[in-house]
Order: sequence, then C-alpha cells, then structure tokens
Amino acid sequence: MEERANLMNMMKLSIKVLIQSALSLGRILDSDYPPLQQFFVVMEHCLKHGLKVKKSFIGQNKSFFGPLELVEKLLPEASDLTTSVKNLPELKTPVGRGRAWLHLALMQKKLADYLQVLLDHKEQLSEFYESDSLMMEEEGAVIVGLLVGLNVIDANLCLKGEDLDSQVGVIDFSLFLKDAQSSENDKQEEEMTAILDQKHYLEELNRHLSCTVGDLQLKIDNLERTNSKLQEELSAAKDRIVSLQEEQQQLQHENALIREQSERSVAVTKQDTKVELETYKQSRQGLDEMYNDIWKQFKEERRIRLEMEKELELQIGMKTEMEIAMKLLEKDTHEKQDSLVALRQQLDEVKAINLQMFQKIQNAETALHQKSEIIASLEAKSNQNGSASKQLEETVKLSEKAMKEVVEKHEKAKQEFGGKIQALQHQLTELGRQCSSLDKMLKCEQEQRQNLQHELQQEKETTSVLRTELQQVSGLKKELKNLQDEKEEIQKICEEQEQALQEMGQHLSQSKMKMEDIKEVNKALKGHTWLKDDEVMQCKQCEREFSISRRKHHCRNCGDIFCNSCSSNELSLPSYPKPVRVCDVCHNLLLQRCSSNSS
Repeated sequence: MEERANLMNMMKLSIKVLIQSALSLGRILDSDYPPLQQFFVVMEHCLKHGLKVKKSFIGQNKSFFGPLELVEKLLPEASDLTTSVKNLPELKTPVGRGRAWLHLALMQKKLADYLQVLLDHKEQLSEFYESDSLMMEEEGAVIVGLLVGLNVIDANLCLKGEDLDSQVGVIDFSLFLKDAQSSENDKQEEEMTAILDQKHYLEELNRHLSCTVGDLQLKIDNLERTNSKLQEELSAAKDRIVSLQEEQQQLQHENALIREQSERSVAVTKQDTKVELETYKQSRQGLDEMYNDIWKQFKEERRIRLEMEKELELQIGMKTEMEIAMKLLEKDTHEKQDSLVALRQQLDEVKAINLQMFQKIQNAETALHQKSEIIASLEAKSNQNGSASKQLEETVKLSEKAMKEVVEKHEKAKQEFGGKIQALQHQLTELGRQCSSLDKMLKCEQEQRQNLQHELQQEKETTSVLRTELQQVSGLKKELKNLQDEKEEIQKICEEQEQALQEMGQHLSQSKMKMEDIKEVNKALKGHTWLKDDEVMQCKQCEREFSISRRKHHCRNCGDIFCNSCSSNELSLPSYPKPVRVCDVCHNLLLQRCSSNSS
C-alpha cells in the first residue's frame, strides 16, 4: 500500500515538473531532456508494480510489454504502433520494446487513450497483474487522468540511436527537490502552468464529448431509418396475414370434404372385414379339431419311442463300463513303469545339485572379504564429509552478521528521507483541491450524457415492440404449416387403410394355402417317424455301413437315414419354406405329386 502511494506521488511530481519545464522552454523536447527521461523511468516503475512472474524454460520473465500488447487487440488503431516497435532491429528484449512503445505513444499524444482502453478491460489485465497492483486499483485511473495533460507537450524522440535494452531505470530525486528561495519565485509560474493545464484538459474533454455526441446523432439517424423500414415490413406482413387467413379457410373446407369421404370408405371396409372374419372363424374351428386328433396320436408315438430309448441307454451304459475298467488296468501298469524311471533320474539330479552348492559356498566366502574392505573405505569418506559440514556452518554465521549490518544502514536512510516526504505531501494537498473543482465540471457533463442515454433507451423500447409484432406474424405462419401437415397426414391415413384392406385379402388367400399344406404334413407324420442316429447303422437304400467318411443324413420328408449319395436332392416342403435334403425315393414321389397337381 505504501509503495503504491509513493509511486503515485512520484508520478504526479514527474508529470508536473515535465509540463512546467516544457512550457518554460517553449520548444520540442528531445530524448536527452532529463525531466522527460525521469518521467519514462517513473512510468516504467508504475507499469511494473504488481506484475505476475511468468515462468518458462529459460527462466522467470517479468516484463510490462505483455499488457501493452493487449492494446493492439482491444483498439485496432494501435496496431501500427506495435508493429513498428517489433520491427526495430536494435531491440532484443521485451523491456526495450516496452520502453520504445511508451516513447512512440507519447509522440502520438495518445498515451492516456491507450492506457484508458486497458483499464476498461480489467478482466484481461488480471492475467498480467496482481489484484492489489497499481493498474488494477483506483490509482491507475488517476494516472490516466494526469497523462491527459501531457498532450500539451510536443516531443521528437529518435529510437534508432538509443540502447533501450540495457538502460537502468533509476529515479533521480534531485530534480524534484528545490531550494526554499527559488520556491517563492516559482509560485506564480506554478499557478499559471496549473491554469494552462486545466485549460488544455478541458479542451481535450470537450473534444472527446463532441466526438461522442456526433456518434450518438449518427446512431439516432440509423435507428430512425430502421424504424421506417420496420413499419413498411409490418404493413406488408399484415397483408400477408390476411391472404394466409383466406387460404386457411379454403383448406379447412377441403379438409372437411376429405374427412366425410374417408369416413364413408372406412364404414364400407369395416362391413367387409366383419364378413371375412366370420368365414375365417368357421374354417379355424375345423382346423383346430383336426389338429387335436393329430396331437393325441403324436403323444402316443412319443411315449413308445421314449421307452425304447431308455432300454438302449441301459445296454450302452453296461458296455461303456466294461471298456472303462479295461483301460484303467492298462493305465496303472504304464504309470508304475514310468514312476521307476523318474525316480532314477531324480537321484542323478540330486547328486549334480550337491556339487553346484559346494562351489557356490566357496564363491560367497570370497565375496564377503571384498565387501568388508569396501565398507572400511566408505567409513573413512564419511568422516571427511563431517569436517567439511562444520566449515560450512561457520561461513553461514558470518553471512548472517553481515546481513544485520545492512538492515541497520537501511533504517538510517529511511529516517533521513522522512522530512523530505512530508514537504511533498503538502504540495499534494494543493493539487487535490484543484482536482475537486475539475470533478464538479465532470459531473455536469456526465448528467448530459445520462439524458442522451435515456433517449436511446426509449428508442430501444419502440424497436422491441416492433419485434414482438414480427414474432406474432411468424407464429401465424407456423400455424398455417401445421394445418397443411395435418391435411397430408389425413391423406396418408386414407392410403394406409386402403393398403390394409388389400393386405387382409392377401392374408386370407395365404391362410387357405397354408391349411392345405398342414393337411399334407399331417398325412406324412402319420405314416413316417424321425429315426435316431444310434438306431441305424446302414443306409436304407444302398445298405452300406456308415463310417467316418460315409456320414449319416436324415430325409426331411420320411425321417429315415441315408448316406450322402442317396440323399443329395433338395426340395422345398410345406413345413420348411427353404429347400431341404430329401432322399431319392421321396424326391421322385414329390415331383410326381407336383406334376399331377399342376395338371
């Protein structure tokens, strides 16, 4: 807090001295002018206050050129300034670029405007500065106000010859400390310069206000034009609404006619479907009776087949048990012989392991002797390190005594500068009184600006009313689209009902065909049964025995088992929609039946 206040006071003094000396000289200032050099040094200290340290691979970087580069993004007018600074070949450090940027901004008389833009966007400035820094607090706004007075000064600074990278920024207090005799003679000059500063400051404010008034007038003209356009669009929209309402009435009339026609067609289709359902129910009852009789016969045949399968399983189980017993006896004999051979091999391996263990023990004893010698050498080195640490402790104590002496000298210097700072504070109070009078002038101008903003808000409200009316028009358009969509859906429903009736007729015809196929399947089931693989050992047709090369295949029609050569034919049966394997006999019978049915 004290550092910030001291920097603020030094900034005020440097600006005051620079303006007074420049007005007394009455010429263009050069870069060698001492008050101007001190102003840049103080300005650099103010911009460095509270800067965040950015770490990189090279090291810590703390430069005030980073926030100054933000001006290029926020204000496009400053792009030429930053590009000219970056193009200077002499500058190699960011500190030098920041100093060159300040020199060029002062020459353009826009230093205050550029810094004001940064203060207006404090959210982006917080990336570079701490929260308690000078630029983030109220002192930054005060400094920008003081910098407006520098627009009176004309400066011609040459950057090519100077070495801005290696300059050391040290504040020279001798410029700001004057003798008591000269202070009485310079009071009148100070008053004149203060009046001139106020005059120039007010001229700059008037210039800014005239620019803002001109911008507001342009905005008002644009708003009036947009209002006239919106009124024309409203009248056109109302005409469209009337035409859309007429079209809507016509569409409603057409929808009513379409509904009447669809209701009549639905009533006719319902009657037809009722008649077809009755016929379908009658045919279904006869089919259910046939199915029940067939199901009973199928259950009896299934029971007989299960009894036969149980007997076969018992006989197969007896055979497998005998075979397993024989195999177990053979395994026992082979295992005993293998165990004898394994025991002999284990004895040989144990002898070889004993020899290896004896050799390892001898090697371990030699390794122990070597390790004991290494431990003794390490103990000697640790004793040497202890003596070195004691010497380091003595050097640390001597450095602490030197630090205490430096702190005492620093406190004495503080007491000497205390009296000088009090004299500077009295001068600051006088400047504060002058600032209060200027604040009153600013309040009057702010009231005028508020009146203009109130008029702008009224015009914004009228535009919002016009926008709501436009939204209502868009809502009516959406309702019209919905009605058209409903009309299309009704037409689709009518088309779907017609398709459903056609599909019902097709289903009925298909169900009749399926009933005939089921009857043929039932007939086939009565005469044939599905044989199991274990029951048959030979092909029914060629009577050859089945093996690994000659595999078993079922005929899907009669259920018997054949070889591949006797059942290589495929046909589509009523119970199987896709083509399946059929024996040669069934293939011939089915072909004859199909030919007789087609004739």
